[in-house]
Amino acid sequence: MEILDVLPTNFGYVILTYLYSWTMLTYLAVKVGGARKKHNVKYPTMYSDKDDLFNCFQRAHQNTLEVYPQWLVFQTIAALVYPTVASVLGVIWVTSRFSYAWGYYTGNPAKRMNGSYGYIGLFGVIILSISVALQLLGVI
Repeated sequence: MEILDVLPTNFGYVILTYLYSWTMLTYLAVKVGGARKKHNVKYPTMYSDKDDLFNCFQRAHQNTLEVYPQWLVFQTIAALVYPTVASVLGVIWVTSRFSYAWGYYTGNPAKRMNGSYGYIGLFGVIILSISVALQLLGVI
């Protein structure tokens, strides 16, 4: 049995969503690298004691990395049964991380909340994952 025989037909959308998330992570990493040069923050220093704007770039990336593993797990579980819906929710979450970062990049951390619509995507795949778990347990 091949993997293409096991995965749902629309799982290709999920893979494209993963590629979109990789693009987002790469973008955020490049922005931190540029901010390091511009604000003269040398490695291995994570945060600047002198430059809050650099810290906003760093936090936008770091916070995304802190949430990313959980999103990947729930995205994958949800996508095994609901690939199209999970992909839409995934695109919402990934896009929101751009909005979150762009808000942070203004230097006003409160503007990171421009990306708060991403909770629709995150909580959506969590709820779908719970549904998958309950179906496997025969509860629903």
